[in-house]
Amino acid sequence: MNYLPSILSTVVFLPLLGTVLVVALPSREKNLLRAVALLTSLATFAASLNLWFAFDPAASGFQAVERFWWLWVFGVQVDYHLGVDGISLLLVLLTTFITPVVILSSWHAIEDKVKGYHACFLVLETAMLGTFLALDMVLFYIFWEAMLLPMYFIIGVWGGPRRLYATIKFVLFTMAGSVLMLAALIWLAISFKQFTGNPTLTFNLLEFYATDFLRPGTAQSLMFLAFTLAFAIKVPMFPFHTWLPDAHVEAPTAGSVILAGVLLKMGTYGLLRFAIPLFPHALHQFAPAICILALVGIVYGALVAMVQPDLKKLVAYSSVSHLGFVVLGLFVLNDFGLRGAIYQMLNHGLSTGLLFLAVGVVYERRHTRQIEDFGGLARVMPMFAVGFMIATLSSIGLPGLNGFWGEFPILLGAFAARPVFGIIAATGVILGAVYMLWMFRRVMFGPLTRPENEVLRDLSPREIAVFVPMIVVMFWMGLFPKPFFDVMEKSVAEVLARHEQRLGQAEVPRLEIQAVLDSLAPARKN
Repeated sequence: MNYLPSILSTVVFLPLLGTVLVVALPSREKNLLRAVALLTSLATFAASLNLWFAFDPAASGFQAVERFWWLWVFGVQVDYHLGVDGISLLLVLLTTFITPVVILSSWHAIEDKVKGYHACFLVLETAMLGTFLALDMVLFYIFWEAMLLPMYFIIGVWGGPRRLYATIKFVLFTMAGSVLMLAALIWLAISFKQFTGNPTLTFNLLEFYATDFLRPGTAQSLMFLAFTLAFAIKVPMFPFHTWLPDAHVEAPTAGSVILAGVLLKMGTYGLLRFAIPLFPHALHQFAPAICILALVGIVYGALVAMVQPDLKKLVAYSSVSHLGFVVLGLFVLNDFGLRGAIYQMLNHGLSTGLLFLAVGVVYERRHTRQIEDFGGLARVMPMFAVGFMIATLSSIGLPGLNGFWGEFPILLGAFAARPVFGIIAATGVILGAVYMLWMFRRVMFGPLTRPENEVLRDLSPREIAVFVPMIVVMFWMGLFPKPFFDVMEKSVAEVLARHEQRLGQAEVPRLEIQAVLDSLAPARKN
């Protein structure tokens, strides 16, 4: 395969170069600052598309790998090590796609400290991309921690009235998980060194994958729990979700979009990249309990969302429910569940991101998010109503839109693992349709009872330019999901094969997508 030289480094650090340009420009040139940030994010998206076209879905392992010695001191080796597989590729594209959308969405919403605002988003993009592509665990941890600072400022400086409370809560929860992860990855590296007799303490993830060096027992269980807890907080998984509604409500619209669209995926990605493949026996032991917590999160998030009077808080609690589906798909440990979970990560980023953008549109016009303050908006904002409707239908998994191809495979995987898991998860789908459609009806239909709503303007050309790309991708992923499933196929198969090989037996039920499609072939011919 012919990749451009250092394409991964280009994708990761291009936003950081844009940050330097933004910082160098005068603060009074607000539109120029916005334009540079937007062009930088578009250039990063264009660079990431090269990965999509050059990626070989039939090849195993990581591609476009970049590795060189970075730090060696007192026998500790840390490498600058990047690579992309079918899982990280999709999340990289999600990140580079959403970032220019959120920058464009906040073109007029942010008028104070514009330079710092856009610099934070570009630094955040570099940190997110580095997290998805790092193959050295110390490098991963550095990028992981680097996300914290720009998000802290985005919420704490440009957020709502209770922004300091929300920011401190967000930082404390994240830091608690990060400390556990740091301790666990050091313990993991020491265990690898002792097993192999290597004089160097390495943090190379691919070497950890290639060596079955952890024996069943307390040490493996504790490391698994430390990693899982760190990532569960970031997801956030029930019962570690309490920081999320506060962060969403107080963040500016663009902050909520990037938080829901990409940052929460760091937790589910970490579970899939580290907790699941490295600790097979502990995973087999704790997976049922984690599935139960995911199911509780699905139902709990839906029930709490149903009674929310605030639009933004309703969407925030819907994230708890939807990400419960992702965690469930990961931990049922079969082909359908894992692929559905990865697809649902993308779906949630798009549908929930567009919902937050829609909430931001009405908030900028009315300066309220209370559902009772609206009603009949479809009469005065028809284009907005169409975009909001598509985001709502995508969120509830309507066939033909992207949400269906996330929830449907997860439900199949859950039924294959334990039918009761599938039944409970299906109730979450029903509840999701109830609260989302009820919310949409109350906001969009009925009489225009408030004079303030009668004069609301519909979407501007800039807002249409924000909505349309996301809607197009939603329909593309809903009508043509095969390319996305093909890209992740090899990587998912490797995760399952590695788990079963290390476990020593195929104790977890497998449900292969291709086998199901083959069984349906005669029916299709008839």
